[in-house]
Amino acid sequence: MSEAARRVPEHVRRIGRIHHIAVIVRDIEASLGFYRDALGLEVGAVQPIPSDRVVIAFLPVGGVKVELVAPTDDTTGVARFLASRGEGFHHVCFEVDDITAALTRLAIDGIELIDSAPRPGAEGPVAFLHPRSCHGVLVELIEAPGGPAWASLYPRGFVAPDAIR
Repeated sequence: MSEAARRVPEHVRRIGRIHHIAVIVRDIEASLGFYRDALGLEVGAVQPIPSDRVVIAFLPVGGVKVELVAPTDDTTGVARFLASRGEGFHHVCFEVDDITAALTRLAIDGIELIDSAPRPGAEGPVAFLHPRSCHGVLVELIEAPGGPAWASLYPRGFVAPDAIR
């Protein structure tokens, strides 16, 4: 292990695979014209997330997903991001075994959390870390299927957030 790798805290080294990378777009259908039609990626789920006022599309590729995110309301953080920075990279999402434990460890280590507890996401429990603590990158964590937060957030089984009332 390199000296640089030894300096990375062990709990960070235990982060699982990259789950997805997110790209902010103005229009899902227009963007799919590139990702699906020009690049040949298959489209997974395309769904509105009313609680976040966005519509998303997942495109699986090589064991990871590209998530396209388009705002449906001009007052959201996603819309403000799009207005100030334009279309492009938004965040990286890492899978963890226990999202609550990961958030606790990160907070103890001084990482600024956007979400101090997991919340329902499009594909399971998620939480975000502030870019100020992540060298300018918005980082999302998602709990692996069957982890402890699933039962508390989805007591009746997994239901996509657009169906949660």
